[in-house]
Amino acid sequence: MSSDKAVSRKAVKKASAGKMGFGAYMRRYWQLYLLLGIPMLYLLIFKYIPMLYIQIAFKKYSIVQKLWEMPLAANHGFQYFIQAFSDRDFRNALRNTVVLNLLDLIIGFPIPIIFAIILNELPFVKFKKFTQTVAYMPHFLSWVIIYGLALQLFAPSTGLINNIITNLGGEAVPFLNESHHWVWTYIFLGVWQSFGWNSIVYLAAIAGINRELYEAASVDGAGRFAKIWHITLPGIKPTIVILLIMAIGNILGSNFDRPYALQNNLVMDWANVLSTYVYRRGIKGLQFSLTTAVGFFQSVVGVFFLLGANWLSRKLGERGIW
Repeated sequence: MSSDKAVSRKAVKKASAGKMGFGAYMRRYWQLYLLLGIPMLYLLIFKYIPMLYIQIAFKKYSIVQKLWEMPLAANHGFQYFIQAFSDRDFRNALRNTVVLNLLDLIIGFPIPIIFAIILNELPFVKFKKFTQTVAYMPHFLSWVIIYGLALQLFAPSTGLINNIITNLGGEAVPFLNESHHWVWTYIFLGVWQSFGWNSIVYLAAIAGINRELYEAASVDGAGRFAKIWHITLPGIKPTIVILLIMAIGNILGSNFDRPYALQNNLVMDWANVLSTYVYRRGIKGLQFSLTTAVGFFQSVVGVFFLLGANWLSRKLGERGIW
């Protein structure tokens, strides 16, 4: 009888909740919507309203005219897109951005996954926490500081690494002064700075895997690598796919601080990427329409990459982002 009464009370509560009017509902939950309104207001002010100024890419920019008063650029508004693709520096920056981001994706994407799996397999809790802390720390360093460390390590004549090489009878390696060596140094420093922090997501995904699966695999005689292959990797596969889709969508994006801090005049043929190109032409060169066109091109291509990667993941049987 008591169970029947409990069921009936729940049914009454559900019925009353269903009949709750909009005003009563808002009076009850207004705090939640107020908290939701703060980030929505941020997105509106700093993300969506500035989208109006994408029009600058199609107009002749003038600092003394309002946005809707600016005249349309030549070639039906596509003057600055044509100018960008006719610019050798832009084509070079586009190539560098794609190549460096692809290398970051190919080399840097799997390393946090491997690191998270290794940490999960460590039996010593104190050593595991120490390793995590050491791996996370570079994420909190600015790229100016990282470049200072790179100079101490990789400078041709005074760097620690080159001093060791020359003392062993070898020749100094121009890690920072020769383009091809600079590219690999750039990738190495990027991976070192980010792999510990990026592994947090995978560690959280691993923590969500049912422990009973590992116990059952142990009973069946599965070894450590068999558990990783058949339980851990399938368990974090959805997380890997989502982060991979987001990384592919950002293939034409690039942070400003990393290439700008690490570049020098000797390696500008590979160090100049779209973000530094926009800075030099837009901020320093005052060519706002041209660099807005470049940014618009990056955004459109990024959306297509994102949609394509999401479509492919769903075709392969994964959930994707949506």
